[in-house]
Amino acid sequence: MSRPANQDFQEWWNNHREEDLLLSDKPQKTRPHLTIEIPPTPTADFIFEKDRRRTARQLSHVFLLKFQQLVNYFTNPSNVFNSFYNSAIRRLNTPESPTFIHTRPYESRLYRVIKVFFVILVLLLVFELLAYLKGWHFSPPSLGSWEIQDFVEFFYAYWFHIRANYLAPPLQLLTNVCIVMFMVQSFDRLILVLGFIWIKIWRIKPVAEMEYEDGIDQENVEAYPMVLLQIPMCNEREVYHQSIASVCIQDWPRERMLVQVLDDSDDMDVQDLIREEVLKWQHRGVNILYRHRLMRTGYKSGNLKSAMSCDYVKDYEFVALFDADFQPPPDFLKKTIPYFKGNDDLGLVQTRWTFVNKDENLLTRLQYINLSFHFEVEQQVNGIFINFFGFNGTAGVWRIKALEDCGGWMDRTTVEDMDVAVRAHLCGWKFIFLNDVKCPCELPESYEAYMKQQYRWHSGPMQLFRLCFLDVIHSKVSLAKKINLIFTFFLLRKLILPFYSFTLFCIILPLTMFLPEAELPAWVVCYIPGLMSILNILPAPNSFPFIVPYLLFENTMSITKFTAMISGLFQLGSSYEWIVTKKLGRSSETDLVSFESEMEGENPGLTKASSESDVTELTKLEIANKTKRRKNHIYRKELTLAFILLAAAARSLLSAQGIHFYFLLFQGFTFLAVGLDLVGQQVS
Repeated sequence: MSRPANQDFQEWWNNHREEDLLLSDKPQKTRPHLTIEIPPTPTADFIFEKDRRRTARQLSHVFLLKFQQLVNYFTNPSNVFNSFYNSAIRRLNTPESPTFIHTRPYESRLYRVIKVFFVILVLLLVFELLAYLKGWHFSPPSLGSWEIQDFVEFFYAYWFHIRANYLAPPLQLLTNVCIVMFMVQSFDRLILVLGFIWIKIWRIKPVAEMEYEDGIDQENVEAYPMVLLQIPMCNEREVYHQSIASVCIQDWPRERMLVQVLDDSDDMDVQDLIREEVLKWQHRGVNILYRHRLMRTGYKSGNLKSAMSCDYVKDYEFVALFDADFQPPPDFLKKTIPYFKGNDDLGLVQTRWTFVNKDENLLTRLQYINLSFHFEVEQQVNGIFINFFGFNGTAGVWRIKALEDCGGWMDRTTVEDMDVAVRAHLCGWKFIFLNDVKCPCELPESYEAYMKQQYRWHSGPMQLFRLCFLDVIHSKVSLAKKINLIFTFFLLRKLILPFYSFTLFCIILPLTMFLPEAELPAWVVCYIPGLMSILNILPAPNSFPFIVPYLLFENTMSITKFTAMISGLFQLGSSYEWIVTKKLGRSSETDLVSFESEMEGENPGLTKASSESDVTELTKLEIANKTKRRKNHIYRKELTLAFILLAAAARSLLSAQGIHFYFLLFQGFTFLAVGLDLVGQQVS
């Protein structure tokens, strides 16, 4: 039976055919280059936030499909295991030789300790398996008994005596300490979530005393404060187009803003590309300057400090900061600057990040869960109730007077944003977080880039804690603010969290399998972490299917965060290492050309040859990113920990500990996947 014709589509096609014929009859003006016309959108939210409304019928089909996939996942575990095994084999058999990620001296010592720990557990596993086969698990022999028949039985009795009387008690004490830390941190997270729910119920948010209308009032230009916009970058070949374009098209009087492109690139080709981009926007009438330092001292903080030392900075009242992968909407300044009006003690307005590549792979989805909680819960709750939070380093506007009052940018840590925020808070300045003003950016898509980013984010706070502890004690802020800074902001969220995560789930839990006299309750292993994961996922409810991978991956990242925390706390050499997070330039060609089209509409005399070259360059970068083969990275600490957890899972079978077995098994496979670099971008 033939399918009926689609009359709506046929009518639409005929109309467009008629329009094309009419257009083809008109004389066309020849141009030596391609012209692309895309009408500018009124707001950037439309560009990045698509309409995702669905009908009830569509939603029912989606839920049925998800349910079917979930059923297939649990009914075919062998297929899942085979897929994982085949991926691991492909990873190990790639043509390029594996690159073992290991560059820091003290991490080599930690790796040796983990290897020794693994060898001991394997020997204990073999010994316990032998004891199980002989039935000693059910009736263990005791020292001094005449029933001991051979040396092996005597050795097991002696081992049983040692572990019960000398090893288990200190392990149980350490377990109890970590459980207390875990419960305190969980209580802190619960308080944050309750604050988040309270804000949602009562719709609490900062209110500005004024608003700017659409367009620019040319008769009252003085009503717009002088704003400095800074874009620090270093070898950002993939993203320099979109960041410069996004900042240059701000809906703000051009004579009341100045754009500083702060380029620390050591690649001459990238420097030339950025200079050409800046020159292009200068020809379009934008006040934009290119600055390049010969010596990259102080990394990003040194770059910002150098830029703020210019004589013309004294003419500006505010400074907006954007990293190279950020694309602020055109009305960014109009949505943030009004909050400073009438708030003379307001030093910072921070906006929320959104992510153009959050659905790129499993790694970006898990990062999205983490950062959604950070912004919508942590930053928003702290901003509403105590007017303080850590500056995120980008997508924010500072009052220049606040920066000068607290000493400006310092290069003493790798978290210069947190450093300046703490010092400004101690000087009495208040902060505001705007959850409804969103600035798109990129997430790291490879585990290597994500690991390096997290290392810097967790070593820097410990450096800062050591440096500013006495400053907090001797500051003039209230006692409550001192307690919040020292205990909650630094110790609880920056030190205790990575310490107990690694110690409890990667060291203590495997040990309790081999020292069963020390007990780790099932509610600590499974129930409370599951509840905390549900709370973490509340700001991103669409990510609920990833709750189990999220829990396992966070425990896997604990080794990186723990080593970073130790490095920063004890001033190990690599704690001051700064590595720029790799970006791939996920802005689409349509977005880039829309920027060009908007500026073309304002300056019809300008040629679009540069626009065409920009799109060509972007296309080449996309092709290069797709065809480039990644190195085969092997992460040795994660692999060794995977074998430790799997050995502990095997030992838990002998004691019939169901929950512990499944947790150790899945956590071991997660460490194995990360150790073989099977998360994030895949090998071409």
